[in-house]
Amino acid sequence: MKKRSIHLEYVSILKRLATQLSGFRRGFKMASKRNMVMLKTSALSRISAVVFIMMLFFGISIICARDSEGQEVHLFILSGQSNMAGLDTKVSFEPAVRKAFSGDEVIVVKYALGGRPIHRWYKKWSPGQGEKPKATGDIYDRLMAKIKTAIAGKNPDTVTFVWMQGERDAREQYGEFYAARLKGLIEQLREDLGREDVNFVIGRLSDHAINNKRYLFWMLVRSAQVEIAESDPHGTWIDTDDLNGSDDELHYTKDGYAELGKRFAEKTIELIRKSDKSKTLQNYAELSNAK
Repeated sequence: MKKRSIHLEYVSILKRLATQLSGFRRGFKMASKRNMVMLKTSALSRISAVVFIMMLFFGISIICARDSEGQEVHLFILSGQSNMAGLDTKVSFEPAVRKAFSGDEVIVVKYALGGRPIHRWYKKWSPGQGEKPKATGDIYDRLMAKIKTAIAGKNPDTVTFVWMQGERDAREQYGEFYAARLKGLIEQLREDLGREDVNFVIGRLSDHAINNKRYLFWMLVRSAQVEIAESDPHGTWIDTDDLNGSDDELHYTKDGYAELGKRFAEKTIELIRKSDKSKTLQNYAELSNAK
């Protein structure tokens, strides 16, 4: 998708050059004999440029033809607590992303465990109070092992991280530290994968405990999730307030999980296409400057 888009930009540039060449031909016919020598000299330069452009177009066509026979690889990493564990990706998430990127290879890696706080993923987690938890990053290590196995020998064109977690941190009153920990986790993943363009979609905590005294830090976690998503050009979030049924339970309904997968898919597709457009415009700018 990305490479084919760049190809279209090349074609647009070549069309403009062809228009300029047509204008040159008309001017050439109307020129006087006294200017013929000068025009012939100019013509040689223009013809050389045209030959170069034709060769460039031919090379690009071959590359794009080869790419159309191959596949781009899109990696989706899903992790979090029980509401992520309850999501069956094959119900709505995978069908949507496979349809959006039909013809490409879609790899979905999911690893989630209920009732776990974010320090089970983020290795540098430190609450700023009390003793540091004994287990930090152990779930993350298992997730990374699954990712490495899934992409062995491949270099994904896009990577998108889908996160549904935070209930445990709200319960343990770590809400004020959640923003820094979540940002750190995303940076940790980008560093380990060796790429800064990892997209991410955060499922904001539902309205389950907005007024529940048991989860005093619930709103802090919700706000932190939105803050991190909106402060990064590669990030976004989804609303889950209507997915847990009329009783506002902690976990979602069957239909709620299906909708959760759908919303996650829509946002991941949106981020990938946005990133693809941005890279195409950047390549176009570089080509224009090179002229």
